[in-house]
Formats: sequence, C-alpha cells, structure tokens
Amino acid sequence: MTGSTDIPAGRWSAARARSAEIHACWRASAPVRMLAETLDAPAAELRRRATALLSDIRWVEALLAPLVDALAADPLFDPPFKVSRDQARIGAVLFDSPGVRVSAAVLSARGLAATLPRSVVMPGHVGITRYVRAGGVMLRRWRVEAAGADFSSATAPPAVEIMPFVLADGDMVVQDGATDGHVAVGAKSDVVTLSVIIRPSETALIREYAILDGRLLRASTLDDYASRGAMLLTLLRTQGRADAAHVFEAATRDRAFHVRWSAMREWLALDARAALPRLAEMAAGDPNGEVREAAAATLAAVRARMETAPCPA
Repeated sequence: MTGSTDIPAGRWSAARARSAEIHACWRASAPVRMLAETLDAPAAELRRRATALLSDIRWVEALLAPLVDALAADPLFDPPFKVSRDQARIGAVLFDSPGVRVSAAVLSARGLAATLPRSVVMPGHVGITRYVRAGGVMLRRWRVEAAGADFSSATAPPAVEIMPFVLADGDMVVQDGATDGHVAVGAKSDVVTLSVIIRPSETALIREYAILDGRLLRASTLDDYASRGAMLLTLLRTQGRADAAHVFEAATRDRAFHVRWSAMREWLALDARAALPRLAEMAAGDPNGEVREAAAATLAAVRARMETAPCPA
C-alpha cells in the first residue's frame, strides 16, 4: 500500500521543471555575474581579489535570497549546488569555474569532537577562508617543503607542526596548500565558513602526513586530465594497441613526474622492446630522482629478461 507521505511522480516532475527554470535565472543573475567577473583574473591577481571578496560578504545574501525564496515556496525545490556531507561537516559549492571555487560550510562542534584526526592534508591549492562564525575553534597547523620536480615519497621530509591559533568571528585565513595544512579542533559551537579555493597547476600534489610523527603517508595528483590520460593508456594497453606507441611516448614526457612513470609502466606492459629506448633516456636523465631510480632498476630487469628469452623460431 502506498503511504500517505509518498509524493506523486507528477509533483516531482513539476518541481524539477520549476527548479531548472529558477536555476537558469539564478545563473544569469547579477550576483553570479559579479562573482564570475571578479574571479576571472590571473593567478597573481586572483588572491587579492578573493581576499577583498571575503572582506565584505554582503553579496552572499543577494546570491542566496532567490533560492531561499524558492525553497520557502516549494519544499521540493532543488538548489543548484553540489553538496558534500560527513560526520563533521556539510558543505556546498556556491560558484565553480575552471580556476576557482567558492564554497560555504558548517562544521559541527559535536562532529569535530567525535572525530579525532590522525593525519593532516596539504591540499595543493591556495585557500582563503572567512570564519563567519568561528565557534572558538583552534587551527593546529603543519608545514612542509614544496614538492618540486624532484619530489620523492621515499625521501620526503616530515611535516613540522607550527604555532596554532584560536579564531574569532570574521577572521580570515590564507593557506598555501603547497606547503601548509591544518586541522580544526576544540570548537565550542558550530563553525560557519565561506571559502575561495584557487585551483593550482596540473602538476600539484595532494599530500597527507601523519599527525603523530609527521611522516608522509601518501601523495596523489590533483589533475583530472592526468587521471583521464592514465585511464586511456590503460585502455590502449589492454586492447593491445602497439600502434599507439607515439601516445605512450608523449605521455612519458609529461611535466608531472607521476604521469611520466605511469605512462612508461603501461608502455612496458604493452611492448617492452619498443619502450626500451625511452626507458633508457628516463634512467639517464629524468628530472625526478625517484623516476630515474625506478627507470634504471626496470631497465636492468627488462634487459636481463630479453637476454634470457628464447629466440623466435
């Protein structure tokens, strides 16, 4: 039997249509255009503009008012935001472009108290955050060296904890995620934030470090393009596309060291003999020491295997 709380499909369909119409009008509204124009700037200028934007946040009310009104008029209205949620935090992306993202979040004091972090993340991007309601939260902070072209997980120095500080309502924090990370602790009440995230170059890394001793736990790329490229190379390898050697060779010259080595591994699995000259180049002169060492060890193993392989009939 259908419950009385079930909503007819027709109502859902009508609500989706109304939501889409309101979304279109909202995206063309003056506050959204203002954000797009303000945040369309070179990286050197973008940090200054983002800081100025968060210094006076009266624009937030104008940005959200039409959506609040729409939700008050129709509880089935679906706001045009990407939303994420976990035990300690709920966040929504208010504006998104290739170079920058504006988001709002509420951090639960109870959730933060129940979640004892064991690691700190250096997110790779620059973040400017205004603590609209600070809730007495304290930021414990860590710092590391920037990851250059010769970054090695095996030899990465540990993260070092630096002076923490307690925030007050209205405080702004600028964090360069290439070298700095933090965890929020000790909130007395819920924390409300408004942030501008400036996206980094495609070679930037996310790095996670243990709070206990500062050691590096893992590193990964921020680059969606690199991830898609790796999937393409895997597909070419599984399909036996030896005719695509030029694609693999080009990928082994990518600016990101992890992309270069991933591409070489796929190429070796597909056609080791064709990949051998480029592997030798990487062993002799790749800019990244970890890649040079891996290439040299792999080169010796591949050559040994070829020398012992039986000759073709």
